[in-house]
Amino acid sequence: MKNNGEVNEKIKRHPLAVIITHWLIAISVFMLFFSGLGQMPLYRRYFLTNVPGFAWTDQYLITINIHYIAAFVFIVAIFFHMVYHSMRREFSIVPRKGDVVESILIIKAMFGKGTEPPSEKFLAEQRLAYLFIGINLLVLIITGMIKTAKNLATTELPYSLTVMATTVHNIATVLLLFGVIAHLGAFVVKSNRPLFLSMFTGKVDKEYAQERHSKWFQRGTNN
Repeated sequence: MKNNGEVNEKIKRHPLAVIITHWLIAISVFMLFFSGLGQMPLYRRYFLTNVPGFAWTDQYLITINIHYIAAFVFIVAIFFHMVYHSMRREFSIVPRKGDVVESILIIKAMFGKGTEPPSEKFLAEQRLAYLFIGINLLVLIITGMIKTAKNLATTELPYSLTVMATTVHNIATVLLLFGVIAHLGAFVVKSNRPLFLSMFTGKVDKEYAQERHSKWFQRGTNN
């Protein structure tokens, strides 16, 4: 709110297609985590199955079907994300030279040490997080397809390949989990919270964009 009680002017940060794609990926990733852990199995061991409404969580056929459905939504959403932004030539989230140094300056500024450098539409640390999470997502898709092919009666794969795929799949899952926790943890910082809200509303305060994302604001907020 402004001092005179008026609502701050909003500017568009994300179109509806981006918001929907983001949440489809987020929800499907959560379902993949949940159903994947259910196949280990962990939920009976740690008594989740005793919780009313969760008795089904250690049933392999149920969790594997949830996993496949979530994986389908996940892959379609990622494919759409890549095609959508490629066609619109929107690459502001792609990492660039100097992002590591700039991220360090931003983090230091959060702790009151120095001044935060002017940013584009996405902060340098967001671009690096995108790369880290994106690589793990692609690894999960590739290894997940190999694991799925292994379960088909018409497919025979070398044992060494399936073992490697399973191992890499598990490692990528753990790394992705760390990435998601770090991604969500970033919003504990007050200055990042408007970015979280923008993933629901698609908009941010004009003053916020002008101050923190000045490069993007000055160039124009279309991409």
